[in-house]
Amino acid sequence: MIDVIVVGGGPAGMTAALYALRNGKSALVIEKSGFGGQITHSPKVENYPGTLSMSGNEFADRMLDQILAQGAQIEFEHVISVTDEGDHKVVTTEEGSRFEGRTVVLATGVRHRMLGLEGEEELVGEGISFCAVCDGDFYTGRKVCMAGGGNSALQEAILLSEKCSEVVMLQDLPHFTGEENLQKVLFSRPNVKALTGVKITRLLKDGDSLCGVEITRDGQTEQITCDGLFVAIGLIPENEAFAGLADLNSYGYFDTDERCRTKTPGIFVAGDCRSKGVRQLTTAVADGATAALAACRYISEQS
Repeated sequence: MIDVIVVGGGPAGMTAALYALRNGKSALVIEKSGFGGQITHSPKVENYPGTLSMSGNEFADRMLDQILAQGAQIEFEHVISVTDEGDHKVVTTEEGSRFEGRTVVLATGVRHRMLGLEGEEELVGEGISFCAVCDGDFYTGRKVCMAGGGNSALQEAILLSEKCSEVVMLQDLPHFTGEENLQKVLFSRPNVKALTGVKITRLLKDGDSLCGVEITRDGQTEQITCDGLFVAIGLIPENEAFAGLADLNSYGYFDTDERCRTKTPGIFVAGDCRSKGVRQLTTAVADGATAALAACRYISEQS
């Protein structure tokens, strides 16, 4: 019987395992693809306290080494269900494995909605970014495009407009859907250009890096040169399999507060998969610590 089973090997999940292990509990982390989550897409992380600069992959590798040194168990499998058996939980994977634990931390993360263009995956970190707070400094004094027109895209673009020489907004709808106040702030800036009814049809490359985008508008095709493309067309949580254990909000995120507890005793959530106002590396690891300590308290109370 494992004390804490963590579903997801991103920063939140690995932090949960670390805190469980440091509290004398056994921990298993089950990850379906690769450890590190979304942070591995960042070529340089410069906003993590105490670290001047590192790549997302370096951060993920350090965390994995750290929890392995503390005695964590890891499995590369795809969790498809968690059932509550009262005094313990059963975690089942697509590969047919069955793990039993006293508690479970769901740190399933999110994935960015992509444009669906050829070569897009290869350009993530080589010109395509998803976070202005994380990567905006790399484009100081340079021209960027922003795909999207909702609140997230507008907020990201406002940050970029303070650093970049030019920000070109590319919205596929006839109008921007974000809040009017955000639009007023953004479009009042002289270095911001707005294009609506635009479809990005191709990514332009110079060697291995992005150098522009091809767009179609009003039946006409044109090319826009740029140093970077920020994509803010939505995030996709993958929490449906656990809806019976933890409430989901209308967007599919776990509907929990800062205590990271769910309606099911012994089930906790952490990281980008839960409803929250800020999704950053620092908030993910904070959730991991909170969820793990809550799980440890739960185990002690049941003993």
